[in-house]
Amino acid sequence: MTDYPRFGAGLWHFATYVDRYASDGYGPSRTTLDAIELAGQVEDLSVVDLNYPFTPGVGLSEVKDALAAQGLTAIGITPEIYLRRFAKGAFTNPDPGVRKQALDLMHEAAGVVREIGADYVKIWPGQDGWDYPFQVDHRTLWKLAVDGMRELAGAHPDLKFAIEYKPREPRVKMTWDSAARSILGIQQIGLDNVGVLLDFGHSLYGGESPADAAQLLIDHGLLYGMDVNDNLRGWDDDLVVGTVHLTEIFEYFYTLRKNNWEGVWQLDQFPFREDSVDAARTSIGILKRLYRALDRLDTAALAEAQERQDAMAAQRLVQEALFGAVPE
Repeated sequence: MTDYPRFGAGLWHFATYVDRYASDGYGPSRTTLDAIELAGQVEDLSVVDLNYPFTPGVGLSEVKDALAAQGLTAIGITPEIYLRRFAKGAFTNPDPGVRKQALDLMHEAAGVVREIGADYVKIWPGQDGWDYPFQVDHRTLWKLAVDGMRELAGAHPDLKFAIEYKPREPRVKMTWDSAARSILGIQQIGLDNVGVLLDFGHSLYGGESPADAAQLLIDHGLLYGMDVNDNLRGWDDDLVVGTVHLTEIFEYFYTLRKNNWEGVWQLDQFPFREDSVDAARTSIGILKRLYRALDRLDTAALAEAQERQDAMAAQRLVQEALFGAVPE
């Protein structure tokens, strides 16, 4: 039997979605407990990343009991610092009072990480950034982002904080927008408990090679976690993993294996119109096939081809690993 990695998902995979057109939602409203119950129906799923605060009326003890009942554990807690009250930013909000509210919420999330036994606080500052030229002073904005993260992580030296960068959305331009900029910012922060959660789709539509971004972060010791999904490269579509960029996701996982990175293979998907349990099962099925394909990949021959920068030889080896069972 193949010894697969642990598979996880953001609990929002099992939530109800809205957009600016179907503002009434793509399905019935679901609580945190409802989403945990759905996650428990995905046989190979073992860990989840949870939004915080939980849905109204749901307490931490109830969440802990629900996770235990479904055989799940928490890998991360994601504070909701991107909702309406932080529309002008969390770390970078021009109002010091709102910045304090954001930090207070993140400090609370840190306490939940300890209580629930998660691996890290995931920081996705989606509203930190700008929309128009001349809207912000870039030096001031960057200083607020870096200083705020330093203050937060410095208050909790026993915990890890994983920044999830993204090029844009909801802001037209986000402050933490790339692997390289995240590395620069973390170096300025100067603390050893701040790293990066690399979202495959964010890297794709940000114009990066996800494999290259992963290697860069690993080389700096900063890859704390990762999410996988897919998109058409023009937006963060959060489609089922491997349905569009199969070769690039294979190179991504090859890079992780080559570097002995052994974290959770985690889904960050938004199945707006699909059954969320079915989408998760389909995704994990693809991930298992990719994992087995890595076992078939002739890594020695690939290394030789890469040393020559022989693109066609490398592609043939990848095709054999992915499609070897398909007759020519």
